[in-house]
Amino acid sequence: MNEEQSGREPIGEDARIDSLDARLKAAREREETRNKPQVQGTDANYRLGSKVLAELIGGLAGGALIGWVIDRFAGTSPWGLLVMLFLGMVVAFRNIIRISNRRPD
Repeated sequence: MNEEQSGREPIGEDARIDSLDARLKAAREREETRNKPQVQGTDANYRLGSKVLAELIGGLAGGALIGWVIDRFAGTSPWGLLVMLFLGMVVAFRNIIRISNRRPD
């Protein structure tokens, strides 16, 4: 049996099928472009998080180190360490607030 005897048109000649194929192809292309990564390299949010973490750790470690040195030379143990650790924490949070208030580039 060939196509003429079956009484049906070939599938490729139906306008509705062709239209559906075109819409499916366009939808697949839109989905591929939507799912592609937008940022090449390191993500901006990842860099910002790393910067905040570095500020927090640096403020605490710097305050603790300076306080320990003051305690060693002045003999005020543990008060120099505690005061400078607190000041390092204040500076770290101040820097984190400054970073969070900046407008995104």
